[in-house]
Amino acid sequence: MRKLPYLNIILFILTFISTLAVGAIYAGINVFEEPLKIYKGFPFSFSLLIILLAHEFSHYFASKKHRIEATLPYFIPAPPPFPFGTLGAVIRMKSPITTKNALIDIGASGPVAGFIIALFVTVIGLSFSKIMPTPTTVDGITFYFGDSLLFKGLTTAILGTVPENHDVFLHPVALAGWIGFFVTSINLIPVGQLDGGHILYALLGDKHSTFSKVLIGVMFIMGFFLWEGWIVWGVLLIILGFKHPPIVYSEMPLDPKRKIIGWISLAIFVLTFMPVPIMVY
Repeated sequence: MRKLPYLNIILFILTFISTLAVGAIYAGINVFEEPLKIYKGFPFSFSLLIILLAHEFSHYFASKKHRIEATLPYFIPAPPPFPFGTLGAVIRMKSPITTKNALIDIGASGPVAGFIIALFVTVIGLSFSKIMPTPTTVDGITFYFGDSLLFKGLTTAILGTVPENHDVFLHPVALAGWIGFFVTSINLIPVGQLDGGHILYALLGDKHSTFSKVLIGVMFIMGFFLWEGWIVWGVLLIILGFKHPPIVYSEMPLDPKRKIIGWISLAIFVLTFMPVPIMVY
């Protein structure tokens, strides 16, 4: 009899609570003074968690499809004042990936699924957003959220041009979509064993290592001139390793359909990437 994944369930419940609390704060509720109104964070929490669930379970089912053993998602809660309510989720691969086709399927499935859900969530959320001179604030901390090419394009299409000295006050659902794009772009960075690294390795083979080194160097440069967070990511990726473990049947070629999926995934990375994701004041 299979045991219930208690740790996965507990972490998911804690993440639901932490995203609910952050969502309530974005809805104007002080959850410490009015804890019973935490339910007002549900639109944000639900929108964000459905994006993350789509991402992680797409990885999980793609792994099962290729008979590769993987764990269920482990969600990571992050209570206020962390502005997202979560640090995302991960699954752990417990057996080696067998072919390049499997590598593309597993690497691309999560970001593509999460991106599609985030796209719908963003469009819905932006339709409820407003252009105002008011910054986005959580617990007295002011957060300025950056734009990707796609998010900026959607904002202009739905809300129009933002006047000078004004900003877009994101509805909590739109913010969940923004986070979905951000998570997608981070996962699709074509380095090491991130999803983007899996995809690049399947497409370019051994050239992946050289490309990873160059890109980590670019991240450090961006960290010094644009956003300090890229330095943290660069260090983390060095620790995790920029090399990709070999696949079992490396001689099996990548089929044309998977090549197209791989390049589309990297195009999504370009569309959702934010040089300066967030500034805190």
